[in-house]
Amino acid sequence: MLNIRPQLRKLCFARSISSFILPEAHQKLKKICCDFSETKLRTIAAKLDKEQLFPSNQIKELANLGLLGILVDKNYGGSEADALALSVAVEEIAKCCGGTASIVSIHNALYADIINRIGTPQQKEVFLPNFVNGNNVGCFALSEPGSGSDAVNMQTTAIHDGNEWVLNGTKAWVTNGIEGGAIIVIARTNKIIGHKGVSAFLVPTLTPGLTRGKRDDKLGIRAASTCNIILENVRVPYENLLGNVGEGFKIAMSGIDVARIGIASQAIGISQAALNCAVEYAGQRKAFGNPIIKLSAVQQRLAKMVTKIEAARLLTWKAAILKDNGHSFTKAASMAKLAASKAATYITHNCIQILGGMGYVSDMPAERYYRDARITEIYAGPTDIQYFVIADNLAKEYGLKIR
Repeated sequence: MLNIRPQLRKLCFARSISSFILPEAHQKLKKICCDFSETKLRTIAAKLDKEQLFPSNQIKELANLGLLGILVDKNYGGSEADALALSVAVEEIAKCCGGTASIVSIHNALYADIINRIGTPQQKEVFLPNFVNGNNVGCFALSEPGSGSDAVNMQTTAIHDGNEWVLNGTKAWVTNGIEGGAIIVIARTNKIIGHKGVSAFLVPTLTPGLTRGKRDDKLGIRAASTCNIILENVRVPYENLLGNVGEGFKIAMSGIDVARIGIASQAIGISQAALNCAVEYAGQRKAFGNPIIKLSAVQQRLAKMVTKIEAARLLTWKAAILKDNGHSFTKAASMAKLAASKAATYITHNCIQILGGMGYVSDMPAERYYRDARITEIYAGPTDIQYFVIADNLAKEYGLKIR
């Protein structure tokens, strides 16, 4: 299989979407990912969804292509590419399998990239190479059964005991939790000082005291597992502290900003698949003697669908390019996720409407697209949180405060 790592390592050119055209290296990446998805994922996506199967072989092949370490330095086996490459790859994978795209996106944004940016050389040696090569996938544990978007109220604790940390608590909705080999756990090290009392830890999943809950039976992206992670007197070495004490919330938010680019890209891929399905069906299905694409109502639906996709894609690329050039991208990432996730919900809904009864049965992929799209408005901060993040950053640009 073609290895794209040499191409990915050359993505160090001026990043521009002038004329709204991807740079050549990213276009090559897009084609490679498209070819892989069409040949290795499309035919099995429905089975992965129905049976909640983790695509182990496909994840290993994606690792061989360099797609499990897109943002990781080459010294640790990564591709040393950029956020625009991550966006392109996730979108192409999501066109064929939203669950696999979620696995790749979360692993890259909320595990590998965080460690690559924040970790010590020793931590990178232990927690990156065996995850970049596809032998393992990584996880990120922030949310809890009683603490989601209100993350500073988490109950999971980490107590310093000699040369170890002792972790106790329960984390929820941990993507890749069933299969993952290590987890970035966000825990409270000080109960008094709010978000400044939160720290991040690297925890191998085979550590004594760590157990996985049952696999969540989800509406969509069913190829990607999520579960609770229960920590009962889990002891990790002091050096497994990621960053400094009290930096956990900042580390988590920096990862979530990147994750929002990935989720937006996932939403765009699902949307594009739904649009393709709708256009093809509208061109073939006849009513009143003509293909239904000649009906004004159908044309209006399709026009709105494609416009929302194009707008969301450009917002997502903008966020990625801002990150790649060292600029603040928090607001842009939230705008991208907001636009792309709402577009995905709208487009997959209208795809079903255009297909009519055929859109409601599993013989066609439209209903799977609809189910897969829904989560993109929820994880890494639901739509309501994106409104707040965007407004908060907008106010700051005008010298105002809303919190």
